[in-house]
Amino acid sequence: MAGRPRGVVELTDDERACLTRWARRGKSSQALALRSKIVLLCADGLVNTHVAERLGVSRDMVGKWRSRFLDRRLQGLTDEPRPGAPRRITDDRVEEVIVRTLEQQPSNQDSHWSTRSMAKETGLSQTAVSRIWRAFGLKPHLVDTWKLSADPLFVEKVRDVVGLYLDPPVKAMVLCVDEKSQMQALERTRPMLPMMPTVPARQTHDYVRHGVASLFAAFDPATGTVIGQVHRKHRHQEFLKFLKVVDANTPAELDLHLVLDNYATHKTPAVQRWLAAHPRFHLHFTPTSASWLNLVERWFAELTDRKLRRSSHRSLAELEADVRTWIDAWNADPKPFVWTRTADDILNSLATYCRRINDSGH
Repeated sequence: MAGRPRGVVELTDDERACLTRWARRGKSSQALALRSKIVLLCADGLVNTHVAERLGVSRDMVGKWRSRFLDRRLQGLTDEPRPGAPRRITDDRVEEVIVRTLEQQPSNQDSHWSTRSMAKETGLSQTAVSRIWRAFGLKPHLVDTWKLSADPLFVEKVRDVVGLYLDPPVKAMVLCVDEKSQMQALERTRPMLPMMPTVPARQTHDYVRHGVASLFAAFDPATGTVIGQVHRKHRHQEFLKFLKVVDANTPAELDLHLVLDNYATHKTPAVQRWLAAHPRFHLHFTPTSASWLNLVERWFAELTDRKLRRSSHRSLAELEADVRTWIDAWNADPKPFVWTRTADDILNSLATYCRRINDSGH
């Protein structure tokens, strides 16, 4: 065949095994995988034109990697060092920044590091510190909160509540009950400015406060419907009134399993006497400081985000009417909440978290 003479590619067993492994890479190093396929086909005796046609590449590309392999074997298929200025920040300097960030406090008595204070401490530029922090996912300016329950019956209560969500009793309803207290009737001093392109809606930070109300709610996770009642006070008397509303608005033939927190109004003698007279009510208490187990808290978040946060009310009666109207609209198109995690999953996650925290006390 006429044309430029080509080098004959002969592979050792180790080279063929290595090239085959590189060529089978599914996602990473696709360039290396293609080069390995080129060399393997060349080793099978195919000319550059046929290799190019089979792999859908140019003939010059095949010739380049054939020659590179003949000159430097396997090392010739890897990328050469990129041109440019040599690296100035050594691994030791990077380690110094990370160790100071994680284990030391700033010398200027700040509570946390900033890029400027770290740059001054280490002698690096602010940009270099920022790049190092981004590379290792360090965010000294952020802080999260955490709280672990110290309830001595924590495990038993978690299994009880989660069991209700995942395997509810037959001929019974599971209702998540709680109170959203301190709902404020806030009247903004100026009307909200509407949203515009590139500009979010804006509201004044100052307001006139017209009082507070409490919303008693029973959320049905299976259907997403809510039984709600708004009161001006937050006592056991109001809770008893709400229990009577729940009793009247649920099928009488079903047992009611209520998931509640440990608030004092849920356990007063008057409430206990009423529950004793209505045996279809069964109370299941979440562990102390574990309100995340109660799905009605997630529904309260929907109420806050979609209604209360941006609303302006000129009176307490206006707030109460607005909340009732929103609940009616929710019940017209309810959204059930599906609990997916088992009690074992939750307890294992908490155990892993506690092992990561020194002196957690749990």
